[in-house]
Amino acid sequence: MSEKTLVAGVGMTPFVKPGTSQPYFEMGADAVRAALADAGIGYDQIQEAYAGYVYGDSTCGQTTLYEVGMTGIPVVNVNNNCSTGSTALYLARKAVMSDEVDCALAVGFEQMQPGALKMHWDDRPPPRVRFMPVLHSLTPGLEHLGQSLRTFGGAGREHMEKYGTRMETFARVRAKASRHAVNNPLAIFRRPLSVEEIMADTVIVPGVMTRWMACPPTCGAAAAVIVSEKFARRHGLRTDVQILAQALTTDPPEAFDPPSMLSWVGSHMTRAAVRQVWEKAGVGPDDIDVCELHDCFAQNEVILYESLGFCPEGGAEKFVQDGDNTYGGKVVTNPSGGLLSKGHPPGATGLAQCYELTNQLRGNADKRQVEGARLALAHNLGLGGACVVTLYGKH
Repeated sequence: MSEKTLVAGVGMTPFVKPGTSQPYFEMGADAVRAALADAGIGYDQIQEAYAGYVYGDSTCGQTTLYEVGMTGIPVVNVNNNCSTGSTALYLARKAVMSDEVDCALAVGFEQMQPGALKMHWDDRPPPRVRFMPVLHSLTPGLEHLGQSLRTFGGAGREHMEKYGTRMETFARVRAKASRHAVNNPLAIFRRPLSVEEIMADTVIVPGVMTRWMACPPTCGAAAAVIVSEKFARRHGLRTDVQILAQALTTDPPEAFDPPSMLSWVGSHMTRAAVRQVWEKAGVGPDDIDVCELHDCFAQNEVILYESLGFCPEGGAEKFVQDGDNTYGGKVVTNPSGGLLSKGHPPGATGLAQCYELTNQLRGNADKRQVEGARLALAHNLGLGGACVVTLYGKH
C-alpha cells in the first residue's frame, strides 16, 4: 500500500529583482523555517531533504539547510531547469509515499543575476543540442533573440498561424496576471496593467510579443513539508491538504518529429503528464477549481490551456475572451499572479505553486481566495526537458 501524502507546511519568501535579494542560502533557510513553523514541527523531525536550484555550485542545498540545522540527514540537490522546484517536491513525495520516510522536506531557491538569461557553460554543447536544427528551422527572423525569447516567441507565432489567435489575446492573459497579483503581497509586480499598455510596450517579436508578455528573472525561495497521514496524526499536524496524484514526464520522440514549436515548448510532455494525473486520481479538467501553471510567457499560458485540457485544441482564444481563466470562470488560473507577475526564480517556482495552492485549499488566500476550492492543479515546465503536474485536494 502506498502512503497518503499530505502537505503539512509551506513557506515562501517575497520574490524580488536580481541584485536586491539576500544570498540564496538565507532566502532558502527563511522559506524552510516558515514551512516548519507552518507545519508545527522542528527541523530535527525532517528525515530527508531535496533542495532545488538551477544557478549555483554543488551542494548549495547543504549550505542552505545547514543554516536551519545540521542533523546528518540525506540532502539531495536537484536541477531540472525551470521544473526544479516541483521535481524536488516530486522526490520528497515519492520518499513518503513509498514509506521510506514519514517526513520529507522540499526547498527551492534561486539567486539570479541581473539581465537576460544566458548560458553559463558556453564551452560545451547546450541541452537539446541534437534538436537545435528544429528550433532554427522553425524560427526564421528570430535569430537575434536569446533562446528563451526565440523559443516562446516562435511557439506563440505558430499558435497564431495555426488557430488565428490574436496578439491581443496574449495581452489579455498578461493583464489578468497583473490583476491577480495585486492581492499577492509576495509577488514582484503588483501594479495592474491594461491590455492597451501591454500592447504598446517594447516589441520583442513583431506582431507576437511585447516585453510585458515575458516573465522577469527573479530571486526567491519556497519550501514544503510532506508527511504521511500516520505521521500527521501521530504528531497532531494538519491533514487538510493531500497530494492526490503527480507525474513527471520528459520529451517523447514526437516532441521534435514532426517539427513544431508547440511541441518544442512541451505540449507533448504536458499532455502526457496531465493524462497520467487524471488516470491516477479519477478526475478530469472540468473538476479543477484553481490552477497554477507555467506562464513564463503569456504565449505559453495560452498554449497550456489546450495542453491541460481546459479547452479544446484551438479554443484558447475563446477561453480567454469568455473569462474562463479567472474568477467567475471555469478554472481560476494563476491567482498568485503566476510567473508573469509573481516572478520566476526557477528553483523555487514549483514550490511557490505548492504554497499558493495549499493556501487556496485551506481557505487562507485572503483576497485571492477561490471560493469553495477543493481540487487544485499545478503545472511546472522545464525545457530540456521535464514537466511536473501535481494534483492537490482538500482532504
